[in-house]
Amino acid sequence: MDTAKLALEDGTVFSGRAFGARGEVDGEVVFNTSMTGYQEILTDPSYHGQIVTMTYPEIGNYGVNDEDLESRRPWVRGFVIRELSSRVSSFRAQESLEAFLARHGIIGIEGVDTRALVRLTRVLGAMKGILSTADLDDASLVDKARKSPGLLGRDLAREVMPRESFTWEPGLNQQFLFNQHGSGSNLHPAGTPAAPAPRRPHVVALDFGMKWNILRHLVNIGCRVTAVPGSMPAQAILDHQPDGIFLSNGPGDPGALVQATQALRTLIRTAAESRGIPIFGICLGHQILGQAFGGKTFKLKFGHRGANHPVRNEMTGKIEITTQNHGFAVDPATLPADVELSHVNLNDQTLEGLRHKRLPVFGVQYHPEASAGPHDSQYLFDEFRTMIG
Repeated sequence: MDTAKLALEDGTVFSGRAFGARGEVDGEVVFNTSMTGYQEILTDPSYHGQIVTMTYPEIGNYGVNDEDLESRRPWVRGFVIRELSSRVSSFRAQESLEAFLARHGIIGIEGVDTRALVRLTRVLGAMKGILSTADLDDASLVDKARKSPGLLGRDLAREVMPRESFTWEPGLNQQFLFNQHGSGSNLHPAGTPAAPAPRRPHVVALDFGMKWNILRHLVNIGCRVTAVPGSMPAQAILDHQPDGIFLSNGPGDPGALVQATQALRTLIRTAAESRGIPIFGICLGHQILGQAFGGKTFKLKFGHRGANHPVRNEMTGKIEITTQNHGFAVDPATLPADVELSHVNLNDQTLEGLRHKRLPVFGVQYHPEASAGPHDSQYLFDEFRTMIG
């Protein structure tokens, strides 16, 4: 195998073996603590601009398949692991992880002491880095890492959002959905006529780099879904005649999304307040919502990325184990009095959810659609559907 090197802006350099594509990329080096779900992580557009390190030691053992994609392609800048599985053992696999990354031009490095890398990141914070198979000179790589742009102030959502609107039809995979008779939730026993189709309210989803499982959940709660570019002006969104408005996840610094924040302020006033149209935001959508209310966002030291983050629902006192992927957060001290804190991260007490006290507007910082991850928080989609009516 070819040699690859990962250099950090603090001067640290890790050597390993290249897999996937060859070349050189820059990005913010972060880590994810999930034990499974590497394909979903790779294809989550929120990771655009980042070199992702997996803490689980062996990656690639169950391969890659079309059903677990969260977007049309992988978005990570680079992929760092301890060991690449030498064989693929799953009946669902359609190709190996290495072949998948090579086909999409993503550079991977294995043989890295990921424990040391994660410890360094936790102590010093997420750092700019360079991953290369072309330049193997340590001093040169460190200099490139220091000169790379990083994430602060960058509107990366514009690079991953769709250019045109589209409708979405698929719901959740029916093999995971069972009704009380044990059959798929949208199936009917032989000889039993199907019930009349219920009303399907129209949800307009602002796509800043949305995971497809969010769209599947919106369909599964009975909605007709139109996804639109996150940069769409407020009036154009209202022209779609939504019964509900959804704000998606996405990459980059929320502080750079000035136009989206201004558009959301208009939507809160004209849609939620004047017409009672519910608005629900996840991850970046939650951060933009906080900014629209007048709050400020800030960059976390090393972010939250994984499928085991404990969050307390302040309304019920219940603890949810959640999937997370974010490097920024809303400062609760900057929010107005008519916005209440609904969820709190139990690891560092950062804000994980907010909702308006009068208007049907709420958001959460984590990912209730999971994929991959626990299903503790799927009730939030049902709450959104109830609000829509």
